Amino acid sequence: MKSWRFRVAVAICLIIVALALAACVPVLYWRFRSPSDLRVAESLALETWTAVEPDWHHSNTDMIKYKGEYLMAHASAPWHFASTKCRLVIRSSPDGKNWTVLAEISVPGEDVRDPKLAEIGGKLFLYFLRNTNLEAEPFETSYCVSDDAMNWTEPKELSIKGWLLWRPKTFDGTTFYAPAYWWEHGKSTLFKTTDGVEWTEVGPIYSGDKNDETAISFRPDGTMIMTARLEIDPDRWGYHPDAHTLIGVAQPPYTDWKLSRSYETRLDGPFLFQIGDSAYACGRRHVGASETMGSVWGRKRTSLYLVEPDRLVFLSDLPSSGDTSYAGVVIEGDEILICYYTSPPNRDYPWLMGMLSNSSIEMVRFKIDALEKLAMAASRR
Repeated sequence: MKSWRFRVAVAICLIIVALALAACVPVLYWRFRSPSDLRVAESLALETWTAVEPDWHHSNTDMIKYKGEYLMAHASAPWHFASTKCRLVIRSSPDGKNWTVLAEISVPGEDVRDPKLAEIGGKLFLYFLRNTNLEAEPFETSYCVSDDAMNWTEPKELSIKGWLLWRPKTFDGTTFYAPAYWWEHGKSTLFKTTDGVEWTEVGPIYSGDKNDETAISFRPDGTMIMTARLEIDPDRWGYHPDAHTLIGVAQPPYTDWKLSRSYETRLDGPFLFQIGDSAYACGRRHVGASETMGSVWGRKRTSLYLVEPDRLVFLSDLPSSGDTSYAGVVIEGDEILICYYTSPPNRDYPWLMGMLSNSSIEMVRFKIDALEKLAMAASRR
């Protein structure tokens, strides 16, 4: 009897070990796999470095120039999903390389994410989204105000209940515009302000297709261009083969949008910026396009695109993998400086693995004329 029980126990142990090894093999494969589709344009001659080491899951960056210093905001949490431990970190740097922590902002018992910085009416604003679900499903926009980026007011809710504000932009230095998407998804609207606190509705941008993150930029003549993340109807893993990017163009007063669609990527975490007459975007590329679009099992990159009225034109990846994107961009002189977060750039984690792992905040710097030459060549294709 004892011999029989011993043999059963050994067999069970061997089965458990075999199952553990079988589970470890794919994890180890992805953990040490090198990127197989990282398309960095050599002509950009990227200067790269790490701003924040991967000692936690750092994400959702933004960056502006403030009082002669670079000012960065980002989220820090145990993982990508909601956590009451999440905080928003404000850092400053004289050169974009050496960063000092100025402040940390959190809301007790809640998750905070997607910080956006803006200097409006001589005051520094930090807008961010609040969340109480495990998934990244924020329900409202809050803000803090500062005069020095170190001392901030207590978080307050914006009066536009249910609207999730994206990055504010201004054409004349007085009136700021910001797109926002509805907390239940499916529609986006343009708002404006002159004081950063009271936002009034300009008009709807789009409704349908699970409309999500929406970004804007101004052309030199005041025309507004926008992109919107359209998830369509994703499955439980976030995948839908027809997910894509909506592109819109509107003249003042920005109430009549000419819309088109680009299936180049579903542009998650978009940052739009303008150089002369050309609009560019920094956002997420889904490796494999429609075969993996939006899937947590797919691979992702932070990438640069030329935004034309009727299409996105891929220009280059930035060194990135896994959970990545949500950049901040500062244009100064003849150079562009970009911050973004990523899983280890020398690995190729699937998105889900990246969301559960530590991530760093990376920096790239390159010349404007190099981007313009790359865009000119790409737009002819």
